[in-house]
Amino acid sequence: MIFKAYKVPYTVDERYKKRVAYFSMEFAIHQPLKIYSGGLGFLAGSHLRSAYELRQNLVGIGILWKYGYYDQGRNQDQTMQVSWMEKNYSFLEDTGIKFQILVHEHPVWVKVMYLPPQTFNSAPLFLMTTDIPENDYVSQTITHRLYDANVATKVAQFILLGVGGARLLDEIGFKPEVYHLNEAHAVSAAFYLYQKFGKKIEEVRKRMVFTTHTPEEAGNEKHDIYLCHKMSYFCGLSLDEVRKITGMPDDAFNHSLAALRFARISNGVSQLHGEVSNEMWNRHENICPILSITNSQNWRYWADKQLYKFKEEGDDAAFDDRKRYLKRRAFEIVADQTGKVFDPNVFTIVWSRRFAGYKRAGLIASDLARFEALLNDKQYPVQIIWGGKPYPADYPAINEFNYLVHLSRNYKNVAVLVGYELGLSKRLKQAADAWLNNPRVPREASGTSGMTAAMNGAVNFSTNDGWIPEFIHHGNNGFVVPPADYSYMSVQEQDQYDLDQLYEILQNEILPLYYNKRGTWRQIVKNGMRDVQLQFDSNRMVDEYYELLYKERYNVEAAY
Repeated sequence: MIFKAYKVPYTVDERYKKRVAYFSMEFAIHQPLKIYSGGLGFLAGSHLRSAYELRQNLVGIGILWKYGYYDQGRNQDQTMQVSWMEKNYSFLEDTGIKFQILVHEHPVWVKVMYLPPQTFNSAPLFLMTTDIPENDYVSQTITHRLYDANVATKVAQFILLGVGGARLLDEIGFKPEVYHLNEAHAVSAAFYLYQKFGKKIEEVRKRMVFTTHTPEEAGNEKHDIYLCHKMSYFCGLSLDEVRKITGMPDDAFNHSLAALRFARISNGVSQLHGEVSNEMWNRHENICPILSITNSQNWRYWADKQLYKFKEEGDDAAFDDRKRYLKRRAFEIVADQTGKVFDPNVFTIVWSRRFAGYKRAGLIASDLARFEALLNDKQYPVQIIWGGKPYPADYPAINEFNYLVHLSRNYKNVAVLVGYELGLSKRLKQAADAWLNNPRVPREASGTSGMTAAMNGAVNFSTNDGWIPEFIHHGNNGFVVPPADYSYMSVQEQDQYDLDQLYEILQNEILPLYYNKRGTWRQIVKNGMRDVQLQFDSNRMVDEYYELLYKERYNVEAAY
């Protein structure tokens, strides 16, 4: 394939003809391509799949991570082990494109690989690597590990994604009308474009849009501005000029704030997150409008089509049989990893996603007396599965994972799994009767795992955060902890309130329904499957991006 004056290799739908470049640090497109860590990548993967389904004129810009995020294994005592395995992909095409960018005032060679749309049914994806013989070893390591713990390496990764990605688009002649930053990792592209367009900030703003995923200011990336300058982050601009165009007089460079000032328009990733983001950033001057486009996942990729077929046909016996089969198949993984044989007829709770403190993986087990009683209940038996990857340098999260591993040894009906990637994620959603999600409100910007769980016949059981307020009608298509005014509670009080409510709903509503009123339970499952397909298929999301974010003239008031 020729990569000059590049055009997407399919007929573009007239509604989506505007040329868009979508920048993301991670893309979870399919299990074999391990260049993602968690939710941000799952979202980006669904975005590219839906862009392909709708024939949008969009290309993905990312990084080819030599060792991926990391491989999650087990130590001798079953606790978590972090290992780094080299990944090789014969299905990626070598574009033949190589160019140089400056990192730390030193030229670094960038090689470009390509994922064609037909390989995994996604919009075209260009992936950059510095792991080539032309570079010294330090430069090669820029693309070794996703979210490298070394600060200088991480800043270099941001330069590669932003500056390198913008330069790549010039190399292939795609000429985007929109540069869409999925999170602020690629905001260095703004400095490249600022130089390219004759230092006219309005020319950058005209083309740049931004999706923010972080609902608290402390969670947004900040780096020492002198380090960024030394690393060539600002494309040759002086610090005085950087401070002038970003409006940041102090020594901390805030990537998200810069993105909000360079972008024409931006969005939060749920209605609630849009509100939280506006409150959070409104004290800063000169930021662009922030509207809401709620995250979604690709139904065609994630949903179990047989379950949907039996739902549509009203064949309840086949529907129940299919769900039991899905559970039984997933439980083979549980048995293989832990030596525990789970029963497909027993109510199964799954908590599985990225391990992070605010997501409270172990909340349901924090009151051991209650937990014991739940696990030993003969009238309403339960099985519980945990899975998910902590960040490899997040030691409190790793400790929580390991605590749950040790706890699970005491029970035949509790399992903790490793290797949480796309494949295992789908199996665990199929294993779940209840998909447990209990972040501290309002810390979860969106959270999309429950969407794909519902697409596989699991009922969402959640605190009222992220996308959940837009979805759950309690007792109709899921179950939600009643909202409280958490602003007056300490962290301990909030945790206790949520824990009490979780047990109250589980023991007095969910379990009696599952075991005593299976027809009602089945209807709740079906309602969730229907509602998630209608509202939270990513085809709806990527259409909204074109309609709300990519259009040049936009009445912000109309979004609310």
